[in-house]
Amino acid sequence: MSNKRPSKSFEIALSAISCALAIIFLLMGAFSHFLLATGYIMAEICLMLPLAMGFYSGDGLAYIGTCILAVLLGAIGQAWLLVPFIMFFGLHPLINALQLRFNVNRWIAYIVKAVWFDFTLWVMYILVFGSSIGDPQNELYEVINDYILLFIFIGGTVFFLLYDYLMFKCQTIVNMLVYRIKK
Repeated sequence: MSNKRPSKSFEIALSAISCALAIIFLLMGAFSHFLLATGYIMAEICLMLPLAMGFYSGDGLAYIGTCILAVLLGAIGQAWLLVPFIMFFGLHPLINALQLRFNVNRWIAYIVKAVWFDFTLWVMYILVFGSSIGDPQNELYEVINDYILLFIFIGGTVFFLLYDYLMFKCQTIVNMLVYRIKK
């Protein structure tokens, strides 16, 4: 196989396919709330397609197109549902690819990304629950609401360790699939 860079038309096509698939999964999540987290993750995996060939600008444009079109095609009344994708899940594959490209220390990158993930969880807590989960008169909910930042920081950071590892593995699988398609 030659070492020359794939054509611009291939980059555009791969980015467009990535964007279209990501929109489909985001809209499925927006229309069926119990599939929302699955929609985020599947859309994130779809946005890994251009990155498999090193198309960073194509991935960035696919991300922007996905965000805009997902809102315009059906989530306009519930745009708050897309906030986690816009803030974190859509950008996560690009950040991971840039981390590998520029050889950033994985632990420093993990700390920065974990804080970013925890901040996204905190924003969702405010948007979804209005800064209060459950009945404030109930003792259990009062404890949860009083210590929510601690729960988000500890639980989110521990969960993100596994999540980030799995997303790197997903990128490896996507890279192999795109290489086979390209071949």
